[in-house]
Amino acid sequence: MVDKIRVWLDAGQQVTLTARTHHQAERLSALLRDYGLDPRGEARLEIAVGALHDGFAWLERGRVFVTEEEVFGTRQHKRSRRRDKRVEAKRFLEDLRTLKVGDFVVHTEHGVGKYLGLDHKALALSQLERMQGRRAQTVEVLIVEYLGGDKLFLPVTRLGSIQKFSGEEGRAPKLDRLGGLTFDKKKARVRRAVRQMAEELLKLYAERAAAAREPLEASGTEYSEFEATFPFEETPDQAKAIDDVLEDLEQPSPMDRLVCGDVGFGKTEVALRAAFRVALSGRQVAVLCPTTVLAQQHYRSFAERMADYPIRVRVLSRFVPRAEQTKTLADLKSGKVDIVIGTHRLLSKDVHFADLGLLVVDEEQRFGVKHKERIKRLRTQVDVLTLSATPIPRTLQLAIGGMRDLSLIATAPADRRAVRTFVCRWDDQLIKEAIERELSRGGQVFFVYNRIEGLHERAQRIQELLPQARIAVAHGRMRSDALERAMTDFVEGAYDVLCSTAIIESGLDIPRANTILIDHANALGLSQLYQLRGRVGRSNQRAFCYLITPPPGELTDESRMRMEALERFSDLGAGFHVATLDMELRGAGDLLGAEQSGNASLVGFDLFVDMLAEAVAELRGEPVVSDVDPELTIEVEHYLPDDYIEDVGLRLSFYRRFAMAEDEQGIDALAIEMEDRFGPPPEQAREFVRVMALRPELRALRALGCEANGGRVTLHLRQDTPLDPAKLMPLISKRGSGWKLTADRKLTRHYDEQGHGPTEPVQRVHQLFQELRPLRRDADVADPD
Repeated sequence: MVDKIRVWLDAGQQVTLTARTHHQAERLSALLRDYGLDPRGEARLEIAVGALHDGFAWLERGRVFVTEEEVFGTRQHKRSRRRDKRVEAKRFLEDLRTLKVGDFVVHTEHGVGKYLGLDHKALALSQLERMQGRRAQTVEVLIVEYLGGDKLFLPVTRLGSIQKFSGEEGRAPKLDRLGGLTFDKKKARVRRAVRQMAEELLKLYAERAAAAREPLEASGTEYSEFEATFPFEETPDQAKAIDDVLEDLEQPSPMDRLVCGDVGFGKTEVALRAAFRVALSGRQVAVLCPTTVLAQQHYRSFAERMADYPIRVRVLSRFVPRAEQTKTLADLKSGKVDIVIGTHRLLSKDVHFADLGLLVVDEEQRFGVKHKERIKRLRTQVDVLTLSATPIPRTLQLAIGGMRDLSLIATAPADRRAVRTFVCRWDDQLIKEAIERELSRGGQVFFVYNRIEGLHERAQRIQELLPQARIAVAHGRMRSDALERAMTDFVEGAYDVLCSTAIIESGLDIPRANTILIDHANALGLSQLYQLRGRVGRSNQRAFCYLITPPPGELTDESRMRMEALERFSDLGAGFHVATLDMELRGAGDLLGAEQSGNASLVGFDLFVDMLAEAVAELRGEPVVSDVDPELTIEVEHYLPDDYIEDVGLRLSFYRRFAMAEDEQGIDALAIEMEDRFGPPPEQAREFVRVMALRPELRALRALGCEANGGRVTLHLRQDTPLDPAKLMPLISKRGSGWKLTADRKLTRHYDEQGHGPTEPVQRVHQLFQELRPLRRDADVADPD
């Protein structure tokens, strides 16, 4: 750029660089000075603050204009190909990190059992192997106990076939008998119910898919400019969610997407980008919020970001005077309002739109049944974008089952730290110290008590403990102007402590507030507690959450589970785990009605979702190929040693993630992540990665198992293997070829251990893959890449 500017200056041109902000102008000036070009000393070089779309040369007038985007580049994210809708969600459901000894698990073939832990087992050697001096191979196994005390020793390479059991809270599932028929009968019963459910769901969603609408045109310069006004760098998950939504808007059928992300992880920015695109296309946008506080905060965010564009943003809530509400309603009907943000007031019968194109629903779980029915009717006509940190069970079922599109934002913003959570009883000294510590570092404190009766008394008690603290009180029965003033003053730092009901659950984004105390936390639901905790920890400061409860003896079992869950799920991005646990506590709602469904409780939620997806695919006429979980017996030590990954939960998590990886790229990414976290892997861990990298190819060959040593590789093939018998048989019939195939489809390749080529077992398997590649039915037309 500097070289080009010098050419223009030497040619007598006046060069103007444009920046969108004074900060960027100063940055440009400093960069130019580093290269020996100082705008302050060069009359024909200037930096101007302004919004110019594209740079251009006006040579007749001797002028050249260069924009900020042409210098620094625009924020563009490569669109990724669509994947199976369930894949992203399954990332979370398949994690065994929280599995504890004594928890119930479900095996896809053997059914419900009890997890007893991990152990190392030495494989038995045959008499011939002992005579040959072979050493017994050690494998790590997961132990599951079934009815009657029978135990299943599942190799860690096959953890893809086991899931943590998610059923109905308060009821322990009945154990199945290992090798018995009870689980098969349960699956058959659930499969019948699931098929009926799938038929109704397909009918419902076919109606929606038939409601075609004009797709949005591809985004242009104006969108790139708006994108550049985002003051932060998008996280990878956030960028992908934005791309998913924009891709949906450019399709010919209405969007119905759930964006699930932790509190403070950037869901609002996804909605802002979508709203901007739709409003700019001439259609209207409605943003539905559960509280007036959140509606006001969203209104400020939307109005500020869109101030430089011809987009009219209004708000409808009880904070707005009646006369102004009436005018907003009239302007909505006539099309003079582009984006309206409000509470459930937007769903009233007197609200009419000129041309509604997009409905954004923030925190769907906070709306009642009637409101959801109104939203459901709108879904068949307009694009719907749902934002949630802890989606309701039915929403979660639909999304994971593939009935609704799902985007997950699991990557924390840069420098974000997890909230440390403590469960405690009321103690004056503890409460005083917690608040004093926050105030001493210049922060603010939330104190939540979800009953108006007694709220002022608690505020008075805190004032007595900390006479110097400035305390405000906020609750839903206050006059709207008084409530708005209290909230605004707290946001601006006029108060140190805000004593409130759960009205602050959604909407307040205050980076300075990093301590929250929740009194009688046992009276609140799990999702509600999680949302409240999300009010703090929205900066790079360490945040603290104190859950104040009665003595343990006065807590119900369910309350105790909620408190334990909040303590356990304190890491960043845990909202999806909280939602799935909430589903266990409340029961998984029937997809099509309000009644509770017992089918998921019979086989566990994960397996239920898989069966539902299979039924939907079958009814759509799509090929349904049940997944293969190959059993690997490779004569090499392959496991993750205890002293490499000491935490059992993390080790289980990595085992399952490796087992579920779809391709070698996924295996490589996990290996890199593991080395980043735990350092260079020892020999056994390196071998484990190499062995797991065999699984994608074995699945492609429809192999139920693979046994390998230096001289022999055996594959146990399914009947639907892609290997072509016409190509395979000449090899097998050839004398001395080393190939053998038995009636039960056991294919063995003998190698001369003294001969040339690799003798190491994993390399032998790769060698076999190379030899089998041209023997597939599709080998003649397959893409060699």
